[in-house]
Amino acid sequence: MSNQHPPAGAAPDTPEAWQATRAQTALATQFMRDPDAYLSDEKKEIGRQVGANERELFVSCAPPEALQQQFDHVNPEFIAVHDVGTTSSRRLLTGIAAASNRAVQKLFIRRQGYGTALATLEFVELPTSDGSKLMMFSTEADADTSSRQGLARTLLANSRLGVVMVGELPSHALEAAFKPLRDEILAGTWSNRHLLVLPLSGGSTVATLAAEMGRGTGVDVRTTPQVTRPADAWGFINGTWARIREHLPPSRGTPPPAPRGGNFPRVAAAPAEPASPAQAPLAMRPMPAVPTSRARAPDNAMSSGLLDRYVHQLSELTGMVSCCVFELSSGRSVAHAGASPGADDLAMHGTELLSSIAGTCRALGLGHAIPDAAITLGAHHLLLRAVPKHPGMALHAVLDKTHANLTLARLQVQRMDALFDEQPGA
Repeated sequence: MSNQHPPAGAAPDTPEAWQATRAQTALATQFMRDPDAYLSDEKKEIGRQVGANERELFVSCAPPEALQQQFDHVNPEFIAVHDVGTTSSRRLLTGIAAASNRAVQKLFIRRQGYGTALATLEFVELPTSDGSKLMMFSTEADADTSSRQGLARTLLANSRLGVVMVGELPSHALEAAFKPLRDEILAGTWSNRHLLVLPLSGGSTVATLAAEMGRGTGVDVRTTPQVTRPADAWGFINGTWARIREHLPPSRGTPPPAPRGGNFPRVAAAPAEPASPAQAPLAMRPMPAVPTSRARAPDNAMSSGLLDRYVHQLSELTGMVSCCVFELSSGRSVAHAGASPGADDLAMHGTELLSSIAGTCRALGLGHAIPDAAITLGAHHLLLRAVPKHPGMALHAVLDKTHANLTLARLQVQRMDALFDEQPGA
């Protein structure tokens, strides 16, 4: 029998040798200095921060179900990027992170009690000036097939904006790829009301199937022209997000947060090579700090004032009925002058016309630039062209055929481009 008492002369506090090998079965209790430290905003984040770019979420159920529970509890605001026939979403996140001097972060979903990694998601925190967090997730999870598909559905269904990047697929494969998305939307558990489809290849099939996917569902599905550069993808996402934040209430009945403008910056027009599944990670120019709506108002006022001046000078041309400058990414009117058709109609149908013409050009291998088109109708001419020095914006003008000479009108509109060469304040 071992001696239960220390030998004479030994220090009573000296631990026995076997205690050094004893397994630590419990962690020491941590005491917070005040209630605010315990009830901080970090408690409303998904998972627990365990490293500079890593978070952990311990679960006792399947990863999709656990993530849904987190979304129901935390109600975060995020963008989900989904791949169809491509693997571009992660590279887009890598490019955005590099351009904003940040790192791609990982969320590890682990089995409670064992620590076994069940799934890994990648995301990036988009830069904002008001300190709020806006995350962009890739739905491409490292997990088994069932969990991977379930996590993708959960992310898209709960995101404020779902971005679907579509690779080059035959028509029947595209239809098969879009059908599960439509089925999920119709299932009734889909809270997302905005899907942005980014085609990475030519053809009009994507736009047709995307429109059909949202028909009768209450989900606004928009298809952009073909995306050949990461800057294009970023610009379309940025424009759509700004429209959502400025004009629509939050999802799931939550109070609207403080205005944030677009929440992330616009990217310069030509920072990188075209994105394709076989290329290196996307590269973008460094992005500036993002102002809030109020802080950005003076900067926007100068650009808006110039565009207003542009359309009003155009409206003075002989035979001009109505003209509008609009965003290609969102179909939103930016500046308008003239009578009917109104700004919204010109912007919406101008987007559709340019998208259709651009799709035809790409299918014929004739390039990817924004078309410069003139269309003659029974009693009117339509002019469609890019706005100089304003990437992602286009002009849609309507002229009276009986009063306007089309050739002369196009020449006069081109001469108006000199307006954008003037120095501010000149």
